[in-house]
Amino acid sequence: MHFLRKKRGQNPQLWRLLLAEKGYNGSIRMNSFNYYNPTRYIFGHGEYHNIGTLLQPIARKVLLHYGGGSIKRSGLYDAVTAALTTAGIAYCELGGVKPNPSVDLVRQGIELARVEKADCVLAVGGGSVIDSAKAIALGTTHHGDIWKLYTREEQQSTRPLPVATILTLPAAGSENSPNTVLTHEQSGRKLGYGHESLRPTLSIVSPELFLTLPPEQMAYGACDMLCHIFERYFTNTQGTELTDALCEATMRTIMQQASILRREPTNEHAWGQLALAGTIAHNNLLGLGREQSWACHGLEHELSAVYDVPHGAGLAVIVPSYFEAVWSANPGIFAQWSTNVMGVTPSRDTERVIKEGIARLRAWYRELGLPQTMKELGIPADADYGAMAHAAVATYGSRLGTDTLPGVRPLNEAAAEAVYRAAL
Repeated sequence: MHFLRKKRGQNPQLWRLLLAEKGYNGSIRMNSFNYYNPTRYIFGHGEYHNIGTLLQPIARKVLLHYGGGSIKRSGLYDAVTAALTTAGIAYCELGGVKPNPSVDLVRQGIELARVEKADCVLAVGGGSVIDSAKAIALGTTHHGDIWKLYTREEQQSTRPLPVATILTLPAAGSENSPNTVLTHEQSGRKLGYGHESLRPTLSIVSPELFLTLPPEQMAYGACDMLCHIFERYFTNTQGTELTDALCEATMRTIMQQASILRREPTNEHAWGQLALAGTIAHNNLLGLGREQSWACHGLEHELSAVYDVPHGAGLAVIVPSYFEAVWSANPGIFAQWSTNVMGVTPSRDTERVIKEGIARLRAWYRELGLPQTMKELGIPADADYGAMAHAAVATYGSRLGTDTLPGVRPLNEAAAEAVYRAAL
């Protein structure tokens, strides 16, 4: 809100106008909250070599979980297993995690952890690997079917195994969040589950592990980070000045560092800044005391579940269309974002300011090489957008007891379908 403070001395009428647009009145109060974050966060060059020593107090045998062969080609696998062996920690392993991690592989991991009597799950990878590891840790101690926790047919009754992570792709923020997302490939559903016990016990972030990532992975990750903040920032809650400012600073950092990395993909400092911003974007520090939306994620999850598109790519298509559909319900917060984050000069023409902010976001997506339309995602114009809208609303609305997607303007099925179609 620095532009509001600046303008107050210059133009009192504009100051009052902007306050009115933001919805401020005489009874401003942010929501109550209960925040718990037990993750030990270790940041720095080469810190992953210490994984064995760090795990000694909590594990005798770990399930080492990872994706494809990249950690073996890079030498990271050898470094991690050597550190475990030196520390006297036994391990079993399960690789093969794909983007949009599947419940089938999680079930294999649960069985392996039980047979091998693993007492910790060590995820070496990005958000998909960490989400899969959390699900394995959860399912190993759960007495029912893991997928039924995600569908809310069953309730978590036991504490999961501890999870440790070595991050290889900054994006999802799962290294410090209580959340996990799984895909049930047979039914085409992609659902999330969250519980405070799923925050990792410890997470290691060594920026040099990111230097060989392809540019599209960096772009997808930055887009996902940014949307994690959007889902918290664009709210109707009043009295959120501190978290507004924290959100805005983190959004600016993500955009600045991603633009640097587009030009300088081996800039370790920029990778470190981006990775830390990605963690803060989704550990819920930025969501304290405010309503949250998750409408964009709800809409995108249907795209990636049905068409297996990269999550960040799907968000780049959904977000601008969503903003255009809902901004008029709370123009004050969108004008604030357009000015404080996107650098638009404030004026009395709020609609122009907001539309310029959205245009600049589209331009940034394009700068990173991200898609802007369903066609660019490979999704046909005759796709069943109505069915996807129905599934998104049913999944996210039902959890709140409504028939709409939450947000500054709740969306019913017809409005959700219109967001999809606006991106054709």
